[in-house]
Amino acid sequence: MALEDLNEQQLEAVKQIEGPLLILAGAGSGKTSTMTNRIAYMISQGIAPYNILAVTFTNKAAKEMRDRVETLIGARRGMWIMTFHAMCLRILRSHAEEAGYKSDFVVYDTSDQKTLVKGIMKEKGISDREFPVNSILASISRQKEKGRTPDKVDYSQYHDTRSKAVAEVYTEYQKRLIKNNAMDFDDLLLNTVLLFKGHPDALKEYQDRFQYIMVDEYQDTNRLQYQMISMMAAQHHNLCVVGDDDQCIYEWRGADIRNILDFEKDFRDAKVIKLEQNYRSKGNILAAAHSVISHNKGRKKKELWTQADDGEKITYFRTESDRDEAEHIASLIESMVSKGREYSDFAILYRTNAQSRIMEERFQREGIPYRVLSGMRYYDRKEIKDAIAYMRLIVNPSDDLSLVRVINEPKRGIGAKTIDKLSAYAAIRGQSLLEGLSDPDGELLASLGTKARSGVSDMINVIKYIRNNKDQMSVEDVYSTLLENTGYLKALEDAQTIEAEARIDNLMEFKSVIAEYEESVDTPTVEEFMSTMTLSAEQDNYDENQPTVTMMTLHSAKGLEFPVVFMPGMEDGLFPGSRAFDSEQDMEQERRLCYVGMTRAKELLFLSSAEVRTRYGRTEYTRESQFLREVDKTLLKGDAVYESRSNGTGAGGNVGVSTGDFDGYSSGKAYRPFDSLSYAKRETRAHKVGASGSGEKFKPGDKVSHQKFGQGLVIEDTGSIVTVAFDSVGIKKLAKGIAVIKKI
Repeated sequence: MALEDLNEQQLEAVKQIEGPLLILAGAGSGKTSTMTNRIAYMISQGIAPYNILAVTFTNKAAKEMRDRVETLIGARRGMWIMTFHAMCLRILRSHAEEAGYKSDFVVYDTSDQKTLVKGIMKEKGISDREFPVNSILASISRQKEKGRTPDKVDYSQYHDTRSKAVAEVYTEYQKRLIKNNAMDFDDLLLNTVLLFKGHPDALKEYQDRFQYIMVDEYQDTNRLQYQMISMMAAQHHNLCVVGDDDQCIYEWRGADIRNILDFEKDFRDAKVIKLEQNYRSKGNILAAAHSVISHNKGRKKKELWTQADDGEKITYFRTESDRDEAEHIASLIESMVSKGREYSDFAILYRTNAQSRIMEERFQREGIPYRVLSGMRYYDRKEIKDAIAYMRLIVNPSDDLSLVRVINEPKRGIGAKTIDKLSAYAAIRGQSLLEGLSDPDGELLASLGTKARSGVSDMINVIKYIRNNKDQMSVEDVYSTLLENTGYLKALEDAQTIEAEARIDNLMEFKSVIAEYEESVDTPTVEEFMSTMTLSAEQDNYDENQPTVTMMTLHSAKGLEFPVVFMPGMEDGLFPGSRAFDSEQDMEQERRLCYVGMTRAKELLFLSSAEVRTRYGRTEYTRESQFLREVDKTLLKGDAVYESRSNGTGAGGNVGVSTGDFDGYSSGKAYRPFDSLSYAKRETRAHKVGASGSGEKFKPGDKVSHQKFGQGLVIEDTGSIVTVAFDSVGIKKLAKGIAVIKKI
């Protein structure tokens, strides 16, 4: 054991083994060390390993905990250190009959679930085009997370066809699972809770056995996991939960922050120990992260501190565009590498997967090695490959590989065997697949079923139409027409899942790729654009054996740490996302995500934003993130963060707020140039914007002109934001002091 290495609070948590205990473990506070030493200490005090249960969320975390306990006290038999699902599986194996199953039941994975649901929908005549399988499964999962079996869901209150479809499928789905002696992953949790509720003897068995229970990452538990643990701990009350409410970032997939916030209400005699000493980050990083998270109302009061020095201040820079932002990040990395840092020291954490595209392109151009974690490189993502395959068919109708890729995307009722048969028919006739399927009276089309024939015919007609008219269409028009008229985009929209939303974001981001290409050439064509895409893919010389910069979403970064962290895209509408402004709860979750990102940094933290960002093919002016305005300005250096003179109440003009050693401007739009951008260019732009936008008053009905959007009519002027209905692009909200708007 290594108790002498623990700080005062960690040691107190290790030795507090009786009664309910909440360990609030801040980021980088030695949580795992505390938990493993606590288990070892309990055993050293004579508690049998057989009576100890420790549960966490990932196999990796469970293995690390087991290994570290064995390092401290050697291997011990009988102790359960495992994930929630592994624990439930073991319990249900022993009590399968009481749960309504045979002991050799199987667990269906996602693929099995889809196959089962597809079959049910086909039998019941429910269209998987109207109600995508993933969407149906997501709805079923949500019901199970709430503890609702089909007979407990009151669908009588729903009158829409989708709810009726879900009810019908869920009922039959659960019947088939039982008939097939199978459970899905949600069933492992639900059936364990139902077992404990319906069979007190089974619950008593585990209450008697597990006299000491520990739960890791308690802030990530859902209601089923909460119920299960509460029932198991009800007899001995020796429940220790470890977590950090400030790092609850998975509410969108079922995590319930109330479980950790209400622990003291649920267990009245609970002791609370806060682990606030951080062993990861420099002092300024912790202070800056705290200045943001302290704006959350729904949190336990705590503040991380460190014995390490303050380190450098957090660097903030605001570039003219998202391309400049990527360029500056790349130049900073190269500069630090030239001074001795490794590429593996750096992480780039972003709010949405689509943000990686510009970074990847810049890194490829500069030869900076990188890897994308918990996600794929932008051009390797399925939806992007599908979109490129469709566009290749416009250029080359003989590209059988591309047609095979998208012939059933979205679903058109064509399986692998059918595709093989079609390929064989076409080969015999010396035709490409597209050519063979283009004949409405041909054998290839006639060999398909009614649904498949209709779907393929529609797809072929779209491709034919675009091929015949592509010379009169822009590249973006070709792309948009393919997405919409092939049904690809609608299928994702109908899915209504987090995954589908991310795929749509990536597809919309591809419009930015097209827009940049069309602006870079005099006569843009689909053919040339596809050639450009091919060359871009060949430039990717990533070597996984070399040290690399790591890119990932903020959600994926939890639990990791890096010497240097970049957080680009710190803009309202992107981070925090636009939806967060509709709900205080959503804004607090976004703020927790910002806190998680900031506390991944050990030595240096860079925050950045862009004045202009191209998203979904449209170039938009941005406003700096609310979270930037919440950072203690004395902890920042670099560019100024702009706030209204009234500190956010909406009155008054914009003021550049001093960030550290940089003197902010007293009024108007303030800029701080940096090496990668032209000083003169920024100064000229600052003067022009300040002169034409920030002070002028507008009233509803004023006619105005904008250098990009043309002429429009003012709808509203709030003092800092002007809402204008433009003839060309519709209604836009423009920030005064950024947008150049002139009265006509």
